[in-house]
Amino acid sequence: MLTRREALLGSVLTAAAAAAVVAMPVVASAAEVASLPREKVTLVAPPFVHAHDQVAKGGPKVVEFTMTIEEKPMIIDADGTQLNAMTYNGSIPGPLMVVHQDDYIELTLINPETNTLAHNIDFHAATGALGGGGLTLVNPGEQVTLRFKATRTGTFVYHCAPGGAMIPWHVVSGMSGAVMILPRDGLKDDKGKPVRYDRIFYIGENDFYVPRDEQGKFKKYETAGDNYDDTVKVMRGLIPTHVVFNGKAGSLTGDNAMRAKVGETILIVHSQANRDTRPHLIGGHGDFVWEQGKFANPPAKDLETWFIRGGSAGSALYTFRQPGIYAYVNHNLIEAVELGATAHFVVDGTWDDDLMMQVEAPKPIAS
Repeated sequence: MLTRREALLGSVLTAAAAAAVVAMPVVASAAEVASLPREKVTLVAPPFVHAHDQVAKGGPKVVEFTMTIEEKPMIIDADGTQLNAMTYNGSIPGPLMVVHQDDYIELTLINPETNTLAHNIDFHAATGALGGGGLTLVNPGEQVTLRFKATRTGTFVYHCAPGGAMIPWHVVSGMSGAVMILPRDGLKDDKGKPVRYDRIFYIGENDFYVPRDEQGKFKKYETAGDNYDDTVKVMRGLIPTHVVFNGKAGSLTGDNAMRAKVGETILIVHSQANRDTRPHLIGGHGDFVWEQGKFANPPAKDLETWFIRGGSAGSALYTFRQPGIYAYVNHNLIEAVELGATAHFVVDGTWDDDLMMQVEAPKPIAS
């Protein structure tokens, strides 16, 4: 016969076991996954994002993406400095992929035979050793398909991670991007109320380490692999030659500035695969900011500047209230002004004097 203590312990263990069963994720068989609806998505180059539903329609599905790796020279500043870039789909950063929690991401990664190096992809959103990196390593002339379940909501980095010293070299040559996994019922504010966005922009920040010659001029190389030794020496100094948004200083200014209207709510997804950064919207705020990028956590409110850890992506929601040109910067202002980490939003609408006005124009100081 059980003692009272044994019976109590047994009931506790039973309750704990039951709770564990409830907490365990539902595991789908291969046949069940195969029976799910499939959606094929064509990716678009940042800062734009492919069409998607903010609230999921129906149950989980398999979302198919295809990315082609491109090794190519890219100009990264107004002076014509060349980066021997490695890219996903030809852009820096690689495209943002958007799905909902419990969907499956199925990526076909293509490494054309015209490339010279092996590449892969490590998804921070994935569950499994190396984030899929060990299952996606492809040599030139090969392609591979990986599927993983989107179990956690939020914004997550992906990047190339072929092993050893190749990892940081490939990353600072441009090979990173982000995934956004939305809750099935959409985003929520700090009180759990639904929030929506009118537009979404994806900004990927990169630090580049371009070698210089004996005269101090930036060097150029023929192929992606030719600069390895020289670039690693610069990388080890931990001082970037460029810190830029979307692959080039000025890439999101002028004719390429991001556009919005007064009253529109904008979601900004910002990633940095290698270094810490601190985004700031000059003249605006983060109404709601998922600084760590994870939608299961309530957002912070009314931030002036937010912090994105190296190797992560965060997101900020803001409703523009005044027209004009807003600078969006890395608020290490040296990196923003001197190294290139500046973008612009051009906002159309009617000015509100109640929010800001020049009371008196400049004039000589009264004697």
